[in-house]
Amino acid sequence: MLASALVEIHTSWSWVVIIGNALAGAWALSAHFAKALRTRALWWYTGAAQLAMFIQVALGVALMTAEDRQAPEFHLFYGFVAILAIGIIYSYKFALKHRLYLLYGFGGLFIAGLGIRAMIVGQA
Repeated sequence: MLASALVEIHTSWSWVVIIGNALAGAWALSAHFAKALRTRALWWYTGAAQLAMFIQVALGVALMTAEDRQAPEFHLFYGFVAILAIGIIYSYKFALKHRLYLLYGFGGLFIAGLGIRAMIVGQA
């Protein structure tokens, strides 16, 4: 029963991760062009969207250990690459200060894309 609940939560939460990071990326890209969109709320939202990816990976790990399940090929890869991408984006935060909104904009869209890809291979 626990495993079936984890499957449902992991599947549903994937939409939160994908849509959240896509919206964060679109907002940051828009903020690159429109200074009115450069608010503190952008950074709070981006942080929440990226935190959602860490929660998603933790749910996946919990699901695998709950019933000793195997994930489809490359499904784990995309999840861990997304976490690695978040770390890389953050590490370039100061080096690319003059292009910060582009960094987080394309980064958010990249993370959303990794989530989509993980969902596609996870259904196989």
